[in-house]
Amino acid sequence: MMMKHFLPTFLMLFLIAQLTFAQKNYNLASPDGNIDVIIATGKTLGYSVTLKQKEIIAFSPIGMEMDNENLGGGDVPDKTSSQKTPRYNALILSFGKRYDVVFRLYNEGFAYRFITHLKDSVKVINETATFNVKPSAAAILQETDNYTTWEGVYVKTDAVEAVTVGKRATTPALFAYKDGTKVIVAESDLFDYPGMYVKKEKVGFVGEWAQLPSLAVPGSWGNFVSVVKQRSPFIAKTSGARSYPWRVAIIATDDKQLLTNHLVKELATPSKIKDKNWIKPGKAAWEWWHDALLPGAPIPSGMDNRNTALYNYYVDFAARYKLEYLMVDAGWSNNYDLTKINPKNDIRAVIANAKSKNVGVFLWCVATTLLKDLDRNLDFIQSLGAAGLKVDFIDRDDQEAIKWFETIAKAAAKRKLMINFHGCSKPTGLEKTYPNIVNYEAVRGAESDKWDYSINPDLHVLIPFIRMLAGPFDYTPGAMRNKTKATFKPIDPGLPSAQGTRCHELAMYVIYDQPLAMLSDSPIAYMKEDTIMRFLSAVPTVYDEEKALSAKLGEQVVMAKRKGNTWFVGGMGNWNEHKVNVDFSFLQPGQQYQAEIYSDAPNANTDATAYSYKTIVVNQKTVLPINMAKGGGFAIVIHP
Repeated sequence: MMMKHFLPTFLMLFLIAQLTFAQKNYNLASPDGNIDVIIATGKTLGYSVTLKQKEIIAFSPIGMEMDNENLGGGDVPDKTSSQKTPRYNALILSFGKRYDVVFRLYNEGFAYRFITHLKDSVKVINETATFNVKPSAAAILQETDNYTTWEGVYVKTDAVEAVTVGKRATTPALFAYKDGTKVIVAESDLFDYPGMYVKKEKVGFVGEWAQLPSLAVPGSWGNFVSVVKQRSPFIAKTSGARSYPWRVAIIATDDKQLLTNHLVKELATPSKIKDKNWIKPGKAAWEWWHDALLPGAPIPSGMDNRNTALYNYYVDFAARYKLEYLMVDAGWSNNYDLTKINPKNDIRAVIANAKSKNVGVFLWCVATTLLKDLDRNLDFIQSLGAAGLKVDFIDRDDQEAIKWFETIAKAAAKRKLMINFHGCSKPTGLEKTYPNIVNYEAVRGAESDKWDYSINPDLHVLIPFIRMLAGPFDYTPGAMRNKTKATFKPIDPGLPSAQGTRCHELAMYVIYDQPLAMLSDSPIAYMKEDTIMRFLSAVPTVYDEEKALSAKLGEQVVMAKRKGNTWFVGGMGNWNEHKVNVDFSFLQPGQQYQAEIYSDAPNANTDATAYSYKTIVVNQKTVLPINMAKGGGFAIVIHP
């Protein structure tokens, strides 16, 4: 008799278990119908992506492991809803009152995020974010052995399957398919949570995050950096009711599409600053890269002579060429107490002089020094009359460090101060939420020309396709001692050089996304070149419209950007020569324009400073052939 009752009960429990873990798929299509995402729920929550019916990301599990909750595996949504907009289609899976997962599919990429509705705080032990790109795809990665740097070079591996298991890389990370398709893994809307890396598994890549520090002490770079010595067994302790960062896969079938992809910023939280009129991007004179050397100037110069007279000289230079800012780097105050001003440099007088000439001043500081007494320090900076701060040596992206970015930006905004983050992790859209953030470093920039050969035209034409997708970056261009591959040598201390031609350097001001852009070289070098300064004075740092005209990953890039009625075109190539045809079809029909053209001179392959300047009349039908030397480039200003 007992068997008769036991069997039906056993079958019922078995069927319930099967239903509970039943795998159910949901389909999501991009607005143009080219990309499809299949989302699976049940035993394993995950997704796969096809482009024009060809799989580009195989099934990839996702989920979150918390101290008392596991999100993803074994759950079946009890409610689904969808959204359709001109920009994206979305699917929201709701798992009771515990959590939702939001999936969005754009014509240019895919994103998802978890949203939890849990009580009290939670500990996130780990997160599962998988990106099972095809084994045959090439990988271009900024590899790292730690959680402290975003300024490495990019390493290309011809096939994902050849990347060493366990290898870690920063994001964005690019994967290139043989048919020209590119997939770039990134993240957006990062708050109160560690930044994402990708780590190679036996198949594909998974997200990886720095665990929350339990002990950090001053160390590295003169005790500027808060160095993590011990970590907790979880990655975050945070509110149980919140939205987690977007996990993003940018998808492109043409390299040009990557140059104008702003999906990371689009997914970010809208601005929390209502009055933004005081936030003014621009260009800055800057003393650090060239060691404050002013050869032939009527005053002593160099790093040992950074005094009031020297900085007023920079102010006069900035005012003469209508540069909006002066960047004063380390040395104006005590590195560990901002209120102790260097007696050699009357920074109040410098700032007052600059203001009288419509030049704002940014001041450098160490992040840990600033954070010791944030309100007091920012009040002091505001009292000096500074326009903003260059906040340096963060060198972390664990949860605690990520909080610093918002804390600093929010407190600075209350005092109408702009922020340029250096020694920092990559942007994830925070500059949209707090637009007083006018730049980030997180790139191997021109400073490396002082020390090694890594910053060269081959790298310059990778950055726009990878790093620029995360957001703006402070590369610090503007070198005037331009060198060929054969003649370049690192110089430090002294007046450094840069690899690539003079026009290659000019093109960076058009191509690179840098709302606050440095003129990194000595004012003396610029003042000898009126024609070059005609361009550098005119070129803006933010634009109203942009178009990618020509692009090949790692080889060459040409972009056109409009500010008001004036167009700017920049082109640059790798260490090979290139010939491009600049198509002016982006101009208004029936209108004539004057184009100022800066291009490599015929002898630029041996003298990288050599350039040609001419003006021609162009219209919408003009197609202009331009030759780029090895490591070459060009810049064009087009006036109506």
